[in-house]
Amino acid sequence: MKVTLSALDTYETSFTPLVVIELAQDVKEETKEWLRNRIVAKKKDGGAQLLFRPLLNKHEKETLGNDNLYLVGASRVRLLLGAEALGLVKESTDGTMRAFTHGTRHSFRGFHDDNDDFLTMAECQFIVKHELENLRARDEQMIPGCPQAKLYPGKSLLRRLLTSGVVLQVFPLHDHEALKKLEDSWYTRFSLRCQPIDRIRGYFGETIALYFGFLEYFTLALIPMAVIGLPYYLFVWEDYDKYVIFASFNLIWSTVILEVWKRGCADMTYRWGTLLMKRQFEEPRPGFHGTLGINPVTGREEPLYPSYKRQLRIYLVSLPFVCLCLYLSLYIMMIYFDLEDWALGVHDESGTEWTSVLLYVPSILYAIVIEVMNRLYRYAAEFLTAWENHRLESAYQNHLILKVLVFNFLNCFASLFYIAFVLKDMKLLGQSLATLLITSQIINQIAESLLPYWLQKKHSVKVKRKVQALKVNIDATFYEQVILEKEMGTYLGTFDDYLELFLQFGYVSLFSCVYPLAAAFAVINNFTEVNSDALKMCRVFKRPFSEPSSSIGVWQLAFETMSVISVVTNCALIGMSPQVNAVFPESKTDLVLIVVAVEHAILALKFILAFAIPDKPRHIQMKLARLEFESLEALKQQQMQLTAESLKEELRKGGKEMA
Repeated sequence: MKVTLSALDTYETSFTPLVVIELAQDVKEETKEWLRNRIVAKKKDGGAQLLFRPLLNKHEKETLGNDNLYLVGASRVRLLLGAEALGLVKESTDGTMRAFTHGTRHSFRGFHDDNDDFLTMAECQFIVKHELENLRARDEQMIPGCPQAKLYPGKSLLRRLLTSGVVLQVFPLHDHEALKKLEDSWYTRFSLRCQPIDRIRGYFGETIALYFGFLEYFTLALIPMAVIGLPYYLFVWEDYDKYVIFASFNLIWSTVILEVWKRGCADMTYRWGTLLMKRQFEEPRPGFHGTLGINPVTGREEPLYPSYKRQLRIYLVSLPFVCLCLYLSLYIMMIYFDLEDWALGVHDESGTEWTSVLLYVPSILYAIVIEVMNRLYRYAAEFLTAWENHRLESAYQNHLILKVLVFNFLNCFASLFYIAFVLKDMKLLGQSLATLLITSQIINQIAESLLPYWLQKKHSVKVKRKVQALKVNIDATFYEQVILEKEMGTYLGTFDDYLELFLQFGYVSLFSCVYPLAAAFAVINNFTEVNSDALKMCRVFKRPFSEPSSSIGVWQLAFETMSVISVVTNCALIGMSPQVNAVFPESKTDLVLIVVAVEHAILALKFILAFAIPDKPRHIQMKLARLEFESLEALKQQQMQLTAESLKEELRKGGKEMA
């Protein structure tokens, strides 16, 4: 029998703080009391049935003057039932991975009635976040105490509280003991060993663990390209006849590494349980709004929004805006080429050392402008995608990634395509590629890790001094932790990190045959990137909420698309090489036809390889098939039991009528 929340006592007088809610200083007591009641109310009454208390008691508030921080937690039973509702997958005692249910909890490995470690802290925080985000307005017309903050049935309360300024932020707390152990095995001691991916997953969740797993794998996959490219650069890179061999290796490399990654990813996510998680009936994202109704598939009450309105917004507003931004990017690119011509003209006239340096200035300026434009466009794309009002978080992410990737691809690579295929200047192509790659890596390292870490260290010193000066009887260590973490920056997800790797993959796979050191610079950057990203996750940003993932999502498709484009690009570069042109001195038509035929043959080989290499290893396929078979058998048994009960009921009724 399915156990429900109302059937169990999920209240506990003390609890482990999992999540912090920070309210604005001027929030009225009426609003605070309403929010508390909605959070602690039972699910059947529209609440989240969680535990909620202020960080400081009444005396401490009067002393410190800080009464806007609240702690949220949940009872053990509440968390277990939340895990069942979310479909979290755990390892059972027979070694298979199964969706957790409270009724069969004793059949899962590691579960004991007195064991609080069955669910990781990251999983507990994810459950609490899910419940808070799915608090929906029912019959309230406004937030009590905030008449300007209007509500309507189905509106996400947390979203409305955040946009109206009542709630400033919601964030999960760090577990300093577990964090210290993770740091010691991750980045504090420099070594060439592999990252502790399973520990990262246990602390930060699957999405972040998959990013670091992919970063490590991609870096290792770049090493063969770097090893081949280094001597190539030192001895023969000026002889562009020789880049045919390097381009040919590039084609095979870019295809194989992505197929091998999919297998490794499936192995990891099966072990973590996320490969089996059902995502078909995803809950609506917190920002989704519409009229409250009944989902015809799930039968649940949720906001409904006509899809035609969303399509109108996409095609009449978002698409024209993206096209306008693409045009602006191309216009700025042409300004860059005008600057290149000007610098070249100055150098030809003077020929001094200063004018030699001047040749690199347009490329450096253009690289900086590209980074600025990418970041500005990102904000606009986020606003537009949120305004489109997508129901699912996955749909929102897909549309956002598509917008950003199209612009970033054109913004970063349009100039390289123009140099390669219009100007046909291979020396300028190599120079531009090196400048764009190295400049973007330096900017990203400074902007993403070094600068935020320096600012965070300065702030931490101030907070510690302030807390140490307090002469009140409180748990200063925990209070200091909360105050420090609430002032940390918010980690906005793996989007920018994957985007950086995507652009790096483009630089290496598209044009590195004319600048073989591209892979070597990428490897060096990524070795430092692993440590800088680990540092920012542990010490610079707030702990992000865990998010279950079974793959790197749409980024896999993005990388595969880039590898297809790289086939076309490298075949074209091979066809343009003097070595190949010498074979067809008179008939350029024959050359073009042969290059196109080779390109089609390589693409066919690429798709054959993708089909021939299974996405999942054989042992994972067998385990998934076994689970599917057992599910079908269980369904048959259930149907037979229902049929038998129905037959007994009919016989019983028939016996009564005869009597």
